[in-house]
Amino acid sequence: MTDILKPESEAALAEVIATAETPLRITGVGTRGTTSGLTGQQLSTSGMSGVTLYEPGALTLVARAGTSVAEIEALLAEKKQRLAFEPMDHRGLMGTTGEPTIGGIVAANVSGPRRVAVGACRDHLLGVRFVDGRGKVIKNGGRVMKNVTGYDLVKLMAGSFGTLGVLTEVSLKVLPEVEARAVLLINGLSVADAVAAMSRALGSPYEVSGAAHTPSGLDGHPVTMLRVEGFAESVAYRAKALQKLLAELGESQIEDDPARTKAGWNWVRNVEAFHGSQGDVWRVSCKPSDAPRLAEEAGGEALLDWGGGLLWVQLPEGTDLRARLSSYDGHATLVRASAKTRDALSVFEPQNEILTRMAQGLRDRFDPKQIFNTGLMG
Repeated sequence: MTDILKPESEAALAEVIATAETPLRITGVGTRGTTSGLTGQQLSTSGMSGVTLYEPGALTLVARAGTSVAEIEALLAEKKQRLAFEPMDHRGLMGTTGEPTIGGIVAANVSGPRRVAVGACRDHLLGVRFVDGRGKVIKNGGRVMKNVTGYDLVKLMAGSFGTLGVLTEVSLKVLPEVEARAVLLINGLSVADAVAAMSRALGSPYEVSGAAHTPSGLDGHPVTMLRVEGFAESVAYRAKALQKLLAELGESQIEDDPARTKAGWNWVRNVEAFHGSQGDVWRVSCKPSDAPRLAEEAGGEALLDWGGGLLWVQLPEGTDLRARLSSYDGHATLVRASAKTRDALSVFEPQNEILTRMAQGLRDRFDPKQIFNTGLMG
């Protein structure tokens, strides 16, 4: 079958899953391309959309899984609020179209540069509703955060990539928009010196909300970016204090133009350095102290985020990045690649025996027919 299944209600979704006998590829609208290499009929949650509850005073929003992120952000902007975890838009990197959905963001635990200050998407997730592999509707969490199932399903579903259940609704904590932001730009640092600078800044009392580095900025030279946000007076003070703290590292300047600072962090968040380019793109999670070594071993173009805790690496098509990296505490995920490369290399880092058994136990519990995104995560 080639038709896309697009149920428009939770009950219809439950019926589809309960009667399914063959694999299903779970997507929102497919902007991340995660399931593009999998077999099975596509099941999209985009038919279930709409914000069902928004209480600005309680900083709480509830939306169906197929609701576009753009719709949510526009609604929040009216009340000067935001999704604090700054979710990445994958379309430019992946060459896809459509509007990213909140269900897809949660399923992949998509978290942007501000993770170093406020946590990941899952840390702002209050509750979920989803349909498991039996076609059973399950609700967990909510504003009371009560867990009666024996599992913290709110955290479990964030980052499960549709392998345990199909999200139908999510409840999120939102935060007020900031009054001002500024970025300290330090020029010419090596990757090792940049990681040291970012670590020092993040360990300072100046509440840094973004720390990134590119060896080749818009002018072709290395630049390290440190962001501060908040009330205008505080932002101005903290930016100058950071500049003084890191003065011995080299030339720097403070950028506080709203349009330029927003564009700069969108560039980091959306990995715009690799838009429209050739080659595979990998995402490496690691300890910041390992980042300089891993970037050198990778041998390709690299962009550092999260103070060095996240590396985006672009390599020639078909390159096995994992084979290039010596031992480290983290994992490498293949984000963008051709179908040929995806056939040869797994998207996610192979797990050890213990984690494999744990993951399979969860799959047996929530997807007993083994039909959700089969083969995606081992």
